[in-house]
Amino acid sequence: MNAKATAASDTADRELVFTRLLDAPRALVYQAWTDPRHIASWWGPNGFTTTTHSMDVRVGGRWRYVMHGPDGKDWPNWIGYIKVVPGELLEYDHGGEESAPAEFHVTVTFADEGSKTRLTMKMVFPTAAARDRVVREFGATEGANQTLSRLEQHLAQMGEGKTT
Repeated sequence: MNAKATAASDTADRELVFTRLLDAPRALVYQAWTDPRHIASWWGPNGFTTTTHSMDVRVGGRWRYVMHGPDGKDWPNWIGYIKVVPGELLEYDHGGEESAPAEFHVTVTFADEGSKTRLTMKMVFPTAAARDRVVREFGATEGANQTLSRLEQHLAQMGEGKTT
């Protein structure tokens, strides 16, 4: 078994992977994912809004934001960028409260597929139990799918020139 196959099998039981073919060029998808003006329009599940306090998309940079739930609850979050390849890859750790450790690791890839973009987001949790808990308690699977649907809608508006 090669090293890549071994690495994949080592994390399979603690991963969530989401893939979406988006009807937008890769540069536009990456811009929507890394510009706080765009993030505010789509980040989070249905009914959520997002306030970005700071966003520094570079290796060692951080994105600090709060997700506001439809029930009025605020969810502080941070993302610490580990690897950034503009237009191709974002790799980061994701946590809640600023002083808390990362809760999971994320790799987002942006790949050309004709005039569209294949976006893949892989979340890796420290344990299968941690993954199962966020799925069960926070609806992570449905929330991620709703978030990507909101991205898809935002990209359509960007393509029509309805956003800046």
